[in-house]
Amino acid sequence: QVQLVESGGGLVQAGGSLRLSCAISGHTFSSTILGWFRQAPGKEREFVAATRWSDGSTNSAQFAQGRFTISRDNAKKTVDLQMNSLKPEDTAVYYCACAHTFYRNGVSPSPSDYNYWGQGTQVTVSS
Repeated sequence: QVQLVESGGGLVQAGGSLRLSCAISGHTFSSTILGWFRQAPGKEREFVAATRWSDGSTNSAQFAQGRFTISRDNAKKTVDLQMNSLKPEDTAVYYCACAHTFYRNGVSPSPSDYNYWGQGTQVTVSS
């Protein structure tokens, strides 16, 4: 059993930065992947970025590349999402997610591969 608790959301002006953090409780494995997804009103949940717990390999959506950075701290059991150069279209609820045992190669961007989810944290970017 894994529990995920997000923090760090809020209101920021366009061009600003926010850092989201996800605290993880429960056992993690070398096959565990931790990721961030987001969902804007009226839209489907979409992949932002993810990292493999064992080696820190990452995958990120095209819109996130160059602006968002995912990182993990194995000792603190946290995974963070640093978001820079924020745009109004980044406004959404951001969810931390865990694929507890993911045995395929790579870092999955598919929500269906993630079996634990946090409650979400709101990010609002004003123009």
